[in-house]
Amino acid sequence: AAVGLSEHEARAQGLKFRTKSQKASDWFTARQAAEKIYGFKVLVEENTGHILGAHLLGPHADEVINLFALAMRHGMTAEAVATTMFAYPTGASDIGYML
Repeated sequence: AAVGLSEHEARAQGLKFRTKSQKASDWFTARQAAEKIYGFKVLVEENTGHILGAHLLGPHADEVINLFALAMRHGMTAEAVATTMFAYPTGASDIGYML
């Protein structure tokens, strides 16, 4: 599941951003769902802290991507999203670690 810009698109627009990506198959969410494949990549603009793009693979990606889309649509910073308390254990509870 993906929303927003890819790294290539962000670079082409001349944006300065940081990327966080990780294979997360050892996270509780993946183990709980018995999924061997789980990973993410998130792009955050350096100057504003806005999320430019999110790319998810694994359990609950189809739901969690909607939360990234909502945050992006309403201009939330990565810090604001990361410090939001989501129910645990859910796919959404991993968002803070992705940022």
